[in-house]
Amino acid sequence: MTETATASERNPQAHFTAVPTHPPGVVLATRPITVLLIDDQAIVGESVRHMLAPESDIVFHYCQDPSKAIDTANAVQPTVILQDLVMPDIDGLQLVKFFRANKATRETPMIVLSSKEEPTIKAQAFALGANDYLVKLPDRIEILARIRYHSQAYISRLERDEAFRQLEENQRQLAEEVAQAARYVQSLLPEKTTTCGVQVDWRFVPSTALGGDMFGYHWLDPEHLAIYLLDVSGHGVGSSLLAVSATNLLSARSLPDTDFCNPGEVLSRLNDVFQMEKQNGKYFTMWYGVYEPPTRSLAFSNAGHPPALLYNGPSAAEAQLEKLESDGLAIGMIDGMPYSTTTVALDTFARLLVYSDGVYEIQKPDGNMWQHADFANFISGLRAEGEAVGDRLLAHVQELGGTTILEDDFSVLEIQF
Repeated sequence: MTETATASERNPQAHFTAVPTHPPGVVLATRPITVLLIDDQAIVGESVRHMLAPESDIVFHYCQDPSKAIDTANAVQPTVILQDLVMPDIDGLQLVKFFRANKATRETPMIVLSSKEEPTIKAQAFALGANDYLVKLPDRIEILARIRYHSQAYISRLERDEAFRQLEENQRQLAEEVAQAARYVQSLLPEKTTTCGVQVDWRFVPSTALGGDMFGYHWLDPEHLAIYLLDVSGHGVGSSLLAVSATNLLSARSLPDTDFCNPGEVLSRLNDVFQMEKQNGKYFTMWYGVYEPPTRSLAFSNAGHPPALLYNGPSAAEAQLEKLESDGLAIGMIDGMPYSTTTVALDTFARLLVYSDGVYEIQKPDGNMWQHADFANFISGLRAEGEAVGDRLLAHVQELGGTTILEDDFSVLEIQF
């Protein structure tokens, strides 16, 4: 039982200053210096109270019954404990040990305040976890200095630990948000398909920070297949949501006055809608193509995106690698930017690879970057073997980087016509 400073000395558990209590382990935003004295002599309690009374920033609690010391400490959460060694019914050194075994006081600074001066007793107290030792009753200036020294160090550590805890919690919440966004993005990706003489395969592995990649394909009509892949600047949920917004417009064909069979016109309209000053400074690169089966032609336009790779020829053995390049700027960078459309004829054998820069901008453990030319050479080797590229390419870049954790989204579309 505890009471305020108006209580008489017949109340051995008197609080000399009342403060709100809170559950053990909760760190206050602004924590006062809180002293808990455990001593069976009421006169010592009154003497220490008198010493600390002029200090407005110090809250003092007194516990005369050592059997209630742990419960009192758990309730008031002191920033420093003053404790006598010679008390009835309990060994003061044993109580030091109990305080160190108690979760709420395991790290609380303890100053032994005792009449014993023997070096062996002091050594035992320090061995059991005491932080300081004073022969009672010390000078007021000295006890104040030691209380402030130990309390301020302890409060600083509590604030640091709380800051780290909050940071870890924020990071956990952010990681969960990114994971949810990644699952959402993956749920929107189209199914791998073989239809109307076109086989589509893809691999998508989001980075831990979610890099803003998105892709899709759909038939505009029986004679036109739209294929696109975009990569939003930056990382995180914001980039991902912008990618989803852009692809939603494409899949719903919601761009006004737009011929979706004309790649250059599609990119121009997207550029009108997604100017970066309206998108929190974000922009995106994009490759957009339209395949026309009756004429076996592929029209495409590029907004600052890596060039698509086309293997084209009368047969797989005779196919040559072509880079489908164009010089348009990223979507959102310049208002009114025109985008041109280029058309290529597809031979009997034609395979198209559309990808983001996350598949080749790989930093190796030696600090060197895997370059686009190295990437194209690697793909050429796979083509010679007649293999699909997705899994082999992913395994290769993970091996190059020395980790399965990717710094950017890994997105690759492979279309066989």
